[in-house]
Amino acid sequence: MSSQASPTLSLKGIGASPGVAVGHAYILDRKRVRTPKLRLAEAEVDPERMRMKTALDLSDQQLSDLKEQIAHSEGPEHALILEAHRLMLHDPMFVDEVNRLIVEDRINAEWAVRRVARKLKHLFDNIPDEYFRERRSDVEYVADRVVRNLLGQVVDEEVAVPENAVVVAHDLSPADAALLARSGQVAGFVTDLGGQTSHTAIVARARSIPAVLGAGRASEQISPGDLVALDGQRGVLLVNPTEAQLAQFHETMRRYQESEARALAAKDLPAESTDGFRIRLVGNIEFPEELPALLSHGAEGIGLYRTEFMFLDRKEAPSEEEQYRAYRQVLEAMEGRPVTIRTLDLGGDKVPGKGKHEKEPNPAMGLRAIRYCLANRELFRVQLRALLRASVHGHMRLMFPLISGMSELREARSELEACRTELGRAGVPLGKRIPIGIMVETPSAALIADRLAQEADFFSVGTNDLIQYSMAIDRQNRDVAYLYKPLHLSVLRSLRNIVSAARDARIPVAMCGEMAGDSVYALVLLALGFDELSMTAGQIPTVKNILRQSSRAEAQKLLDQAMELTTAEEIERFIRMEMDKRFASEG
Repeated sequence: MSSQASPTLSLKGIGASPGVAVGHAYILDRKRVRTPKLRLAEAEVDPERMRMKTALDLSDQQLSDLKEQIAHSEGPEHALILEAHRLMLHDPMFVDEVNRLIVEDRINAEWAVRRVARKLKHLFDNIPDEYFRERRSDVEYVADRVVRNLLGQVVDEEVAVPENAVVVAHDLSPADAALLARSGQVAGFVTDLGGQTSHTAIVARARSIPAVLGAGRASEQISPGDLVALDGQRGVLLVNPTEAQLAQFHETMRRYQESEARALAAKDLPAESTDGFRIRLVGNIEFPEELPALLSHGAEGIGLYRTEFMFLDRKEAPSEEEQYRAYRQVLEAMEGRPVTIRTLDLGGDKVPGKGKHEKEPNPAMGLRAIRYCLANRELFRVQLRALLRASVHGHMRLMFPLISGMSELREARSELEACRTELGRAGVPLGKRIPIGIMVETPSAALIADRLAQEADFFSVGTNDLIQYSMAIDRQNRDVAYLYKPLHLSVLRSLRNIVSAARDARIPVAMCGEMAGDSVYALVLLALGFDELSMTAGQIPTVKNILRQSSRAEAQKLLDQAMELTTAEEIERFIRMEMDKRFASEG
């Protein structure tokens, strides 16, 4: 279809993997199969349970084959996602409940699978962390596979994607995303669902494929063959753009490619301002598969390694040995570069093997993160022992999440030292002293940062939570999401207070929230004096280029002017205008 075949359509989604792409739409129809609902006679119950077992066994074999295929071509990390899906197939919460519905309610297996999947998905709704809330879709992928096998439908059908295609879908399974990315034919991804922490986003960033996700009804509004221009940084889509719009996109693409080329050429150069202020640019990771992209873009280490993925979609919490191997893998891959590992940041209702938990009315402010670990000491100690054992394999930094006061920090450090003593007495090799830091992500921690700095070895500001707690909002709630303002004066004052406290105590201060990788805020963070910014691989080039062209003294003058303003809208308008003046070519 030519660009004049239908009117230009502008769509907005979530920029999940940076970069600009232009290509013709390839619509991948992976819509959920219609599920029949049938009542069973008593004599049909046992045969129905056997149908269910057969479908589970077939699903397990399919996932096993896919896992080997993807591990061979993409490495073991993508395969870990499929292993999690296999574990789901054998989880009693899934299998036993489906069988119970077949026997007690006498409904067919397909309908029972859908009912149980819906119930399990609701359990994920209360997870405050966006990354783990996105794992709801894993339940859907597993359920859909089982239902298709029950109905005798084709599963994992291979598709031949045309060269330079923009793949458009309602959603993509981890297997779809990995196999499509591996083909080398995909110019970009567009999906109705998903966000920055979905599997599609992780795969896209690892492969440096631009992606706009969470684009509403894009798969219904875009037709096969439509020309699609997408900006994976800003989350913008143009369908059948005009010649002028297409020229502008090609110019943006050219600037992005130049920026990438400069970044690759300068990947070993420091992110240092023109007047000598040095900032380390490091990476956030969920899976080790993202390490190659981070290193190729010049990341100097890992600023946030989330450990929660090992605890999800399973019957039992990971063993000390399993955790040790995972931490060791990342530390060795980074070859002496610093790796900041965050201890478990989940609520008790999501930690496997801990029995049933009462549903919390507001889990974001409930028993989670360090609070949960200190209430469940043995689970915490297993992780701490694994971390201490792994510390001999690289440059590890340990970070405790959601610290709100000094007592929590002292208790956590005490548990770590007890584990160190225990392992030392057993003759287990341990690394040298590990720097112990905290996530500063609560208003209470920001206000007493001067005291916490006396007993923490470093700070890392988690802006995602700090902003929403400061503004008393749930940023996932669309009714109040507009209040989520990184440049609100209260947020800027909190950040200045945190950095000042760290400076006075002579400890380093980092930022690992989304604000760190947004180039709009680069001069603000330079002015504040952060030592380290942690972000995704694709964000490093632009941020580094801005920092290397800037004077910190000038950035501080700019911030002082901004903080003379009052409303978040005024400050943001001022900062964006100044950034456009200085760095329009950075895109």
